[in-house]
Amino acid sequence: MDPHAIAAVIRSHGGIVRGRQLLSYGATRSLLARAVDRGVIARVRSGVFATTEAEPLVLAAAAHGGELCCASALRHLGVWVLDDRARLHVWLGSGGRRHPHPECRCIDHRDAGGSAFGVVSLVQALVQVARCLGGEAFFCALESALRQGLLTRADRAEVRARVSARFRWLVDLARADADSGLESLVRLRLHRLGITVRSQVFISAVGVVDFLIGDRLILEIDGRQNHEGPSLRHKDLVRDAEAAALGYETLRFDYALVIHNWPRVERAILARLARGVRTVA
Repeated sequence: MDPHAIAAVIRSHGGIVRGRQLLSYGATRSLLARAVDRGVIARVRSGVFATTEAEPLVLAAAAHGGELCCASALRHLGVWVLDDRARLHVWLGSGGRRHPHPECRCIDHRDAGGSAFGVVSLVQALVQVARCLGGEAFFCALESALRQGLLTRADRAEVRARVSARFRWLVDLARADADSGLESLVRLRLHRLGITVRSQVFISAVGVVDFLIGDRLILEIDGRQNHEGPSLRHKDLVRDAEAAALGYETLRFDYALVIHNWPRVERAILARLARGVRTVA
């Protein structure tokens, strides 16, 4: 069995396998060592091997002893996550052993089942986020997944059945029209304040606005990446001017305000609503 044949076996099993599984295919320890020395495969840790093209975060989770999970898995899948801690979440299964490694700051997950290597399912990652990071992070991730069409109706029902009862109302509230996780967060927080908003509303000469309260109050949420630079700032000001000419008022908040200074955002919205706002008849 040559090194490239060993790599092919590993690839056919998802890119990361235990050495004992390779031995069952006819590899020997000396052949594995030779394949590693030649750079055809990589040794993740003692007794675990991977193809050289395996994802770095998946490799890091395997080095720790399990599968990429929770917020880390969601990011890997392209889902928006409300978590700036940038720590690796690893599912070890109910009885898995952790393997500390250099600069290890991993967050262990030990929910039921037996982990392997790779990435947990989207449903499992969402359930883990609810337990680990709480309702807001769960809601934002769920709406992001719905927006991208990553969840089937059956998946959504499974998520609802598996999360704690205190999170099930969030599954019922979730929609697929949020343009970003930040918008999901704002809608959820306004809902808790008893404020009803319409999302992604088209206004002639203005375009699609993030939220509309009543008939005339626009809320715009400027994401951290999508509203940088003077040209985009100018475009926003033009939109606000057009809206004002039509009789609308715009309140605009950026990522830093929503994430790090929500009380100020809340005070601004509540103060404006206290002065009255036209509502749909």
